[in-house]
Amino acid sequence: MAGLKKLTLLHSNDMHGDFLAEAKDNKDVGGVSLLSGYIKDVRNTEENVIYAIAGDMFRGSIIDSEYKGFSTIELMNFLSPDIVTLGNHEVDYGLAHLLFLEKCAKFPIVNANMYIKTNHVRLFKPYEILNVGGMNILFIGIITEEVLASTKSEEIIGTFVDVWDAAKQVGTIVDNYKTTKIDLTVLLTHIGFEEDKRLAELLDPEWGVDLIIGGHSHTLLTKPKVVNGVPIVQVGVGTDQIGRFNITIDTDEHKLVSYDWNVIPINSHLASPDPVLEEILNTYKHETDKKYARILTTFKKKLTHPSRIEETQLGNLLADLLQVDSSFDVMLMGSGSIRKKELGPIVQYQDLLECYPFISSITMLSVTGRQFRHMCKFYLSESIRTKGSGEFYQVSKGVRLVYNSLTDTLDECSLNGSEIQDDDMIKIALQQYHLNNFTEFFDVPYEEVVANAKPRVVITNDFSIFEELMVNSNNMDADVEGRITIIK
Repeated sequence: MAGLKKLTLLHSNDMHGDFLAEAKDNKDVGGVSLLSGYIKDVRNTEENVIYAIAGDMFRGSIIDSEYKGFSTIELMNFLSPDIVTLGNHEVDYGLAHLLFLEKCAKFPIVNANMYIKTNHVRLFKPYEILNVGGMNILFIGIITEEVLASTKSEEIIGTFVDVWDAAKQVGTIVDNYKTTKIDLTVLLTHIGFEEDKRLAELLDPEWGVDLIIGGHSHTLLTKPKVVNGVPIVQVGVGTDQIGRFNITIDTDEHKLVSYDWNVIPINSHLASPDPVLEEILNTYKHETDKKYARILTTFKKKLTHPSRIEETQLGNLLADLLQVDSSFDVMLMGSGSIRKKELGPIVQYQDLLECYPFISSITMLSVTGRQFRHMCKFYLSESIRTKGSGEFYQVSKGVRLVYNSLTDTLDECSLNGSEIQDDDMIKIALQQYHLNNFTEFFDVPYEEVVANAKPRVVITNDFSIFEELMVNSNNMDADVEGRITIIK
């Protein structure tokens, strides 16, 4: 048929500064140089190619944090994506800084559902229509409400930014461009896999959304999940793999005819490094190595953090370090602020920075036993843990929580062997980000907690605590010991 055309659609998500290749099984795996090599090979061998990124290019690398994302934008410019949507970590250096970085980007960044509240003006271009081989491909960017949690630290900006209903924005855009001959409509989202499924359910088939390419929940799928006729895909985290659609489009009828999708492993057996990107990357690495490549300490063994929604070795260690000689009873450590899945046994300064890039103050609050139990039950609940955007907390030693997801009950909530009673007063400590979003993250009004006792900053820089204690200790160790048990 004369109207049939082929499109190759490559996509990444949640790259998180995973710039450097690692040696595994006699080959180099991942990294932006090999990734660029693969993308260039596809662009050279296939006629119509688009490369898209579904958010969270930033965070996770000392190269990214040292240059506050500017190095990432420069590397991405050479990687040359055709379209990018925002992730929640794109606002980590401030929304105003992100707007500056957008001007440095040589690729379009789209987002349809971030608004200025007062006049309903979008902060970014909501969509982009890419013309490839005579085909018009419409991309719409959607972000999670978690971005608002980050902007709350920016007093003026946080007050005026809002995130509107994603499905409504998709409908508005599609309705306005039905007269344009769109051959394929793609939602480029950063809201998490579970939310992608909910979004797909809300889409009117008349809108003609063909694909959802997602991010945020770090979900590595092996095949598309089709909901309401819309395939949803996501490829985990980092640069060790890339998603690939091979698509056939009928340009006479302006519709998707067929597709296949695969996760492609990025390694030196598949592709050669991109020499230009390699040189730029090595320049940044040389500078950060000079500043940060020094040994802090050694652990007794490698400590792991395989999941942000369960008790982990690293989570226990970091929560305990902040409680050393403290005036509070319980450290509630934001699990998502631990950005490495493993650390040690040799720990360099840059390893710790990459593991914990969210340097913060620590504030002590007084909560009643009733409030504390409600807080713990809320963040351990199935709906929060599986949403992809919920907050989970590692706890310091002495705490034992047993949550039964079958009955939605907190069967044990004890401190130092004694069950916490409703009228007990518990001194807890939180990082600034979690303090800013206390009510949303714990389902307890912040005003009620402030009424118990005035909040007090007890640590001005938590990273300095980690650094100081690690420098002066060797053979640190931690284990998963049943502080948090979830019955499923």
